[in-house]
Amino acid sequence: MKTIRTKNPVVEAYMQSCMTDNAHDMEHIYRVLNYSLDIARHERSVDMELLTTACLLHDIGRAEQFADSSVDHALYGGEKAHEWLTNNGYSEDFADAVKSCIQTHRFRSDNPPQSVEAKILFDADKLDVCGAMGIARTLLYKAHVSEPLYSLTDRGYVSDGTTDIEPSFMQEYNFKLEDLYENFYTKRGSELAMKRKAAAVNFYQSLLAEIRECYSISEDLILPSD
Repeated sequence: MKTIRTKNPVVEAYMQSCMTDNAHDMEHIYRVLNYSLDIARHERSVDMELLTTACLLHDIGRAEQFADSSVDHALYGGEKAHEWLTNNGYSEDFADAVKSCIQTHRFRSDNPPQSVEAKILFDADKLDVCGAMGIARTLLYKAHVSEPLYSLTDRGYVSDGTTDIEPSFMQEYNFKLEDLYENFYTKRGSELAMKRKAAAVNFYQSLLAEIRECYSISEDLILPSD
């Protein structure tokens, strides 16, 4: 168990007991918390206890989603947080507010955040998928679930991922990572994200170029059949 790092040790200890995924580990939680605190300084009327609690608990439903892919970790995690909070002395209203923040933090969702705290959590969580960190975390996740870096087209060419259906790093970049930078609710979150965009774009383009170069070399070296 790691050293407690916040002013909310009971909530933090519960969070630590729930985190088992290497791409959504405790360090991800702390980065999201730090981003949230930064963004909050540029917003008005932020309930800091609500924000920090929601940040600490926003991914506690990840283990259940890994066990059953039909589970939405945001929806499940919100309910899980609500139950834990009300069982540990927090008011129903506070638990409801935390649940709302958690259930609306997911990028791929038709349930957008409404409160300022929920918008800050959304942006902070997305910042950790931007730039070099986003690339690194995506590669960790793809390795964890045994998905490839790229796929080949029916004609044997290396796909850039733009039209892929089967999951891969290239498909994930085009489906999610490439478009992250225009979907922030706060000015500060958007500013931080745009600073990181070039790192992600350069990595994707360099990786694709290197893979395609490798395949073009192999085409020239294929030995003729007897």
